[in-house]
Amino acid sequence: MRKNDARRLNHQTLTDLRKRAVARVQEGESPEVVAQVLDIARATMYGWLARYRHGGWGALDAAKRGGRPPKLDGKALHWIYRTVTMKNPMQMKFPFALWTSGMIAILIRHKFGIQVSRSSVSRLLNQLGLSVQRPLWRAYQQDPIKVEQWLKEEYPKIAASAKRRKAKIFFGDEAGIRSDFHSGTTWGIRGKTPIVSTTGARFGLNMISALSPRGQLRFMVTKGRVGAKVFIEFIKRLLRDIKGAIFLIVDGHPAHKAVLVRKFVESVKKRFQLFFLPPYSPELNPDEWVWNDLKNNGLGRKVITTPTQLKKEAMSHMRHLQKSPLLVQSFFQAPTTKYAA
Repeated sequence: MRKNDARRLNHQTLTDLRKRAVARVQEGESPEVVAQVLDIARATMYGWLARYRHGGWGALDAAKRGGRPPKLDGKALHWIYRTVTMKNPMQMKFPFALWTSGMIAILIRHKFGIQVSRSSVSRLLNQLGLSVQRPLWRAYQQDPIKVEQWLKEEYPKIAASAKRRKAKIFFGDEAGIRSDFHSGTTWGIRGKTPIVSTTGARFGLNMISALSPRGQLRFMVTKGRVGAKVFIEFIKRLLRDIKGAIFLIVDGHPAHKAVLVRKFVESVKKRFQLFFLPPYSPELNPDEWVWNDLKNNGLGRKVITTPTQLKKEAMSHMRHLQKSPLLVQSFFQAPTTKYAA
C-alpha cells in the first residue's frame, strides 16, 4: 500500500500534497520522478496535473467536488508527456526531427480529437515541467551498442591499465576556427536587429589540443591541416611536456590511424599508448568543450580583422585555459563526459 494513498488523507493534507506535487513539476521535475518521490500513483500525479491545467491552483482543493471534467485528462497528459520526452517526431510520421508546438497540436488532434492552439500547447508543456531546449545532436551513424560498450567495458579497462602503469589519461581533438564565427547577444531597439561591423574577409586557423581529468591542457597551432605528421609532432610535444606514461584518447580521424602514426606510436610504446573513441561520438570527448569555450567565450564576441589577430586571440584564450585547471576539469562534468572524470 502506498504511504500517500489519496483516499486515506483528509482534505487539507490531500490539498497540500496535490499543490506540492504540482509545484515541483512546475519547477522542472519529471512528473514520473515526483510521483515516485512522494509515493503516489503515476495516474494520480497526471490527474492532479489535469486538474491544475483545467482550473488552476483552486482546482487542487480536495474539498471541491464535481465541475466540468478537463478536455485532456490525466491519462491524456501522461501519453503526451511520454510521447514528447521518449519518442522522436519521425517515429510519429512527422518529417522533422524536433518537436514543435504546432506538431504537438496536430498530435493531440489526431489522438484525442481535440483542437488546441500552439500557445495552449506551450502552456500545457510548461505545466508538465517541460521547456524549449537546444538539443544535443547525434550522428545517425552512431552505434549505441558500441557507445555502451565503451562506457561500461573499454574505458574502465583503459582507466584500470593507466592506474597500474601510473599513466596520465588525455583526450585529444583537432578544430578549425574561423574569423567569421560570432556568438552572444547584445541590447538594441526592440524590433530592430543590431548590426556589428566586422571584416568581410574570411580566414581560419587549425589547432590541436589534449586535456586530462586533472585539469592539464596542452595545445598546438598549425598553419595547414592536421595530418599524420602534425599529429606526430603534437604527440612528441606532449611527451616532452608531461612526465611519465601517457594514454591519449582520440576519435577515428584518418590522420590518427595513419601508417606513419602507427609506426611512431610503436616506437614510443613504453611511454605512450593511443586509444580510439567509438565512431561518430564527439559528445564523449571532453576536448569538444575546449573548442566550444574557445569559440564562444574566446573569439565569438570579438571583431577579428586579421589572421595575426585571430592567432593571437586564440592562443591567449588557450593559455588562459591552461592557467584555469578547475575550468578544464569542469569539461569532464557534462552528462556525456562525466564517465571520464
